[in-house]
Amino acid sequence: MSHAVRAAEPAEAARAAEAALTLDAGEAVALTEALWRPPAGRRWTALATDGGVVMASISQKDPQAGHIDLLAVHPSAQGEGRGTALVRAAEEWLREQGARQARFAGNPPCYAWPGIDVRYTAAACLAERLGYERYHVAWNMTADLRTADLSVADEVARLAESGVTVHAAGDDRKRVAAFVEEHWNERWAWEAVNAAGLHYAERDGRILGFAAWGSRPAWFGPMGTAEDARGLGLGRVLLRRCLADQRAAGQDSAQIGWVGPLRFYSRAVGARAERVFWLYRRDLA
Repeated sequence: MSHAVRAAEPAEAARAAEAALTLDAGEAVALTEALWRPPAGRRWTALATDGGVVMASISQKDPQAGHIDLLAVHPSAQGEGRGTALVRAAEEWLREQGARQARFAGNPPCYAWPGIDVRYTAAACLAERLGYERYHVAWNMTADLRTADLSVADEVARLAESGVTVHAAGDDRKRVAAFVEEHWNERWAWEAVNAAGLHYAERDGRILGFAAWGSRPAWFGPMGTAEDARGLGLGRVLLRRCLADQRAAGQDSAQIGWVGPLRFYSRAVGARAERVFWLYRRDLA
């Protein structure tokens, strides 16, 4: 069965995502809206067929790498080839843009997931059936905001004794982003600018560390501490302040995305490793 593929509209993308992304239904609409507002200069597209949508983009860091950012087919329309038609249409668009490879993998800084959540088994099966190879594994941790100890008053007081102060970014957000770009990269800086919440620590007017949440809807991250300021306990304080914001915003839990230091998050807020993502790729002929 053939399916005509056309340019997608934001509302139909949101509807398809909300129906299909059963593990992410609460944030599916916000997620598609976020993908519709990528960083300036990103080349991207949204394509649809009746009952389904795909969103794809080109990596700004590596223009030969194309990303399938989101694929959603309404449950009532699954099993009839729509997913295949959408992926092939996305691949064709990526070829036209000069990509040499297509990936089911997050395209930072504006992305949906690191890869395919292993619990979306049908999506993983589709990728493998279409010739994609699994090349990496990533994972998230979950912090239970109903039970996590997010107190920081004693630690903030201790830091203050050594001249370190902690702040929620306001009009100085671009200053914090400049620190992030200097010490890490422009992708994290974009996330800092576009985060729902951003906290930082400084001493004598020099920023030492930062943490952000909500640049990817409902998730925590990124965060980092300048190398010469590590060991002061800034990360724990900044993390807890962000998670307290998320709890105040009505979240019961927070996803800590694309985690590296498992032990840190486990000790700091009792987070547990939970969501696992397979990253797939296929060379485009």
